[in-house]
Amino acid sequence: MQPKGMESSSTEMDPELAKELFFKGATLVILGVPEGTEFGIDSNSWQVGPRFRGVKMVPPGVHFMHYSSTGKGGSQGETGPRSGIFLHLEQSDLRLMHWDPQAEEIIPASTDEAERLREKLQDLDPFLGPYPYESLRRWVSLSSHIKKETIERLQPVCGTIFSFPEVLPVEEMTHTEDRAKHNLPRYDTECQSYKEGMARLPQMKQRDGTEIRFSQIPSKMYPENASPAQITQHSMDLSYALGQLMDTNYPGKHHELLAELQFSFVCFLLGNVYEGFEQWKSLLNLLCRAETFSQQHPELYINVISVLYHQLSQVPKDFFIDIVSQNNFLTNTLQQLFSFLCSPQADPALRKKAIRFKAHITKRFQWDFEEEPPDCEPLIVDLPEGWEHQDTSVSH
Repeated sequence: MQPKGMESSSTEMDPELAKELFFKGATLVILGVPEGTEFGIDSNSWQVGPRFRGVKMVPPGVHFMHYSSTGKGGSQGETGPRSGIFLHLEQSDLRLMHWDPQAEEIIPASTDEAERLREKLQDLDPFLGPYPYESLRRWVSLSSHIKKETIERLQPVCGTIFSFPEVLPVEEMTHTEDRAKHNLPRYDTECQSYKEGMARLPQMKQRDGTEIRFSQIPSKMYPENASPAQITQHSMDLSYALGQLMDTNYPGKHHELLAELQFSFVCFLLGNVYEGFEQWKSLLNLLCRAETFSQQHPELYINVISVLYHQLSQVPKDFFIDIVSQNNFLTNTLQQLFSFLCSPQADPALRKKAIRFKAHITKRFQWDFEEEPPDCEPLIVDLPEGWEHQDTSVSH
C-alpha cells in the first residue's frame, strides 16, 4: 500500500508548539537527493524538489524514513524499489546523510561531519521542510511500542531495510564439475521435467547484512516426547509455541513482542516489505491461537487489541481482500481470538475490550465472525517418530 502523500502542511501549528519544536525538535539533513525522488518520513511522503535538503522540527523519538529513486525524466520517470531506515532521534538531534548516486541509497555521514554542519545549520533552514506535526498522532499509534532497543535488535546490520534486497547465488556452480558434485545435469542437456528445470536454477540467498532480524517462529508447536494427545492439544492451543518464542527472544519482556508486531507491520505498510507482512501474520497467528497464554497474561492481550485496532484503522476497508482472499487468513485468525477472549471465562477487562474491538471491525470491514469458519475439516498434526500409526485427528 502506498502511504498517503502529503505535498504541504496546510494546518497552522500553534506558535508555542512551533517554537518548542524549533529548538527541541531533531533535524534530518539529506544532501544530494535527486529531484523527483519520492521521500517520506513516517506516514507522510513527498516528491523531492530542487531545493530539498531535509526535514526540520522532527519530534524526538522513533521515526521511519523511506524513499524511492526515480529514473530519468523526473516526475515522469519510473519509481524504483522502496528503501527505509528506522531512526531514534534525541531532542535537538542532528543527523546528516548523503545520497549515494551509485547505489541510489541514502547513507549516514559521520558524527563529526554532522557536528561541523551544526554551525551552518541556519543557512540550510530555508531548504528544510517542517515535519507535519498534525500527522504525528497517526504515526505514534503505529509505533508506540518500538524503542531504540527494538531498532538495534531488528533492523538489518547494514542499517537499511530494502523492499527488494540484493540476492546472490549460494554457490557459483559455473563449471560442469561443480554441478556434478550435486548430481545436477549439465546445462547443455535437454530438460526432462519441471522438477529438473527447477533444480537447474541456482540457489539464491539474500546478501549478508541486509536481512531484517525478525524473531524465529518455532517450527515445533509441542515439546519433545509429547504424547499424541499432547501434540493435538498444543496444535490447537499454541500457548506452548508462543511461550517458546517469548523465552527465546523476550524473556520477561512481553512488551517487546508488541514492538516486533508493530515493526513488522510498518515494514510492510510503509516499507513495502512483503517479508514484514509474513512475520506480522506469523506473530498474529501465535497470539490469536494461544488461549492459555491469554489467560495467564491478560495485560499483554489488552495491548495486543490496542495495537491491532490502530493497525487496522490505518488501512482502507478493502486492503486485505487481495492479500488474504485465498485463505481468508485475517477473519479466521481473529475469529479464533474472539472465541476465547469474548467468553465468560476471560478476564473481565480483557473481555470487555475484545467485545468492543470485535464490534468495531465487524462494522468497519463487514466481516462475519459468527459464521462457522470454512476450514472445519479434521486437524492433522505431525507426530514424532514412533507415533505414525496413531490417529490424532480432531474436529474443531
